[in-house]
Amino acid sequence: MSSAGLPHGTVPKLERPGPLRERVYETLLELITTRALRPGQHLIESELAGHLGVSRQPVREALQRLNTEGWVDLRPAQGAFVREPTEEEADQLLSVRTLLEAEAARLATANAGPAGIAALEEVCARGERAVADGDVDLAVSLDAQFHAKVMELAGNVVLTDLAAQVGRRVRWYCTPVARQRGKQSWIEHRELIAAIADRDERRATEIMRAHTERTRTTHHEREA
Repeated sequence: MSSAGLPHGTVPKLERPGPLRERVYETLLELITTRALRPGQHLIESELAGHLGVSRQPVREALQRLNTEGWVDLRPAQGAFVREPTEEEADQLLSVRTLLEAEAARLATANAGPAGIAALEEVCARGERAVADGDVDLAVSLDAQFHAKVMELAGNVVLTDLAAQVGRRVRWYCTPVARQRGKQSWIEHRELIAAIADRDERRATEIMRAHTERTRTTHHEREA
């Protein structure tokens, strides 16, 4: 297996024209957050460029940006490696996530109308089907969509921007525990939807806080 770990055909070639540099960056970031590129994995510019169908220059620029943002380590005389997150970083990140998500749940309860609640129910139903089908990757993606929708319904742009920054890293940390949380996570989502529909801000806040703390606990138990 090549060090890039991506067999030809698994990553679509990037089409031109357009902001190629940005699309290379977004593609590599997605591969990292979904763990298609694993923590500690050596990233070789020429191999990544071949998989993406681009020259090495936009790959090099993307790796430099990912290094600045803490996704990749650039090591002298060794090259680029996917960063390996520490337990302390995970704990701090998941603590911040709890604060943001709990406030979003409260605001969403105050602001959501029938259309917003229906949208949450639709995503939840898809997530439940993904879990039943054993499709962990889809379930993780739909979980992110569900939480993003709650943020959208909260109606606070600053909160949404902060949550977006945290959300990708949460996905990076939490993908390995998605199978363990599985069905229970979506049961909790259903409880949250019910609280939002009932306009019960206190209950929605408590449900979301408990939901995110359970993910944090599961992550720590997995690392123990």
